[in-house]
Amino acid sequence: MNRKRVRLAIQKSGRLSYDSQNLLKSCGLKINLQKSSLIAFAENMPIDLMLVRDDDIPGLIMDGVVELGIIGSNVLEEKCLTRLCSKTSVPYTILQNLDFGICRLSLSVPLDMAYSNIECLKNARIATSYPNLLKRYFDKKGIPFKPFVLNGSVEVAYNSGLADAICDLVSTGATLEANGLREVETIYNSRACLISREEQYMFPEKKKIIQKLLNRIQGVIKARESKYIMLHIERNKLKKVTDLLKGAEQPTILELSGNSSKVALHVVSSETIFWETMEKLKLLGASSILVLPIEKMME
Repeated sequence: MNRKRVRLAIQKSGRLSYDSQNLLKSCGLKINLQKSSLIAFAENMPIDLMLVRDDDIPGLIMDGVVELGIIGSNVLEEKCLTRLCSKTSVPYTILQNLDFGICRLSLSVPLDMAYSNIECLKNARIATSYPNLLKRYFDKKGIPFKPFVLNGSVEVAYNSGLADAICDLVSTGATLEANGLREVETIYNSRACLISREEQYMFPEKKKIIQKLLNRIQGVIKARESKYIMLHIERNKLKKVTDLLKGAEQPTILELSGNSSKVALHVVSSETIFWETMEKLKLLGASSILVLPIEKMME
């Protein structure tokens, strides 16, 4: 076992693969990924990238095969429930919730079904790839149902006569509508997260590498959530301007050359700046309004 290199597992292909690779590149990692490769090595940090099936990642973490993993919390929670059913330990730590892979696990029924509440699905046959999350939800409601486990293509279960309803991940709902279904209940909200082995099982050298990578990831997320705003405004209207810019830090105020009544305001805002906000700034008399993306950020 290499005491100095950290192994990081990500999804080989699928909805989280591209975003995970893009995040690592944004953190400055130089990784030469080959399509057929299951492992790649960072050139500028002691990190090995493992490309695997997403549902294998929680087990690789919990069994100590890798130190880090990027995984959807829905897959992580389902795997935890599976292991708990077999009385297997689930040692892991969520280091950081990420800003991608956002979706929800939802119950969907036929468009023509007269659905009023969850009681309508009593004793129904429900197709899903997440039987444990589905069971936990129905058990809390005290409602019996018949699970039908499918791995992939869950939406076709109703039209094929395999199930009365389905429980699957939803992002926009377009696929559901195309299959004659509509979303009625959200049972779990999910997003990608960075997980690790429990700290006591790791060498000190690897802890330092993980903390360095975590700092960079947090900086990337903070930068993506923030905007750098510059504008000119009358000095006596500064308070009204800063009140409009919610989530902004303390601004930098600079005097304008040859105009003592106006100032230049520079500020970082952690909230989205909409056109409506810019129009309100304009009505207050602001000019030269610029809203710029931030590439990197570290606090």
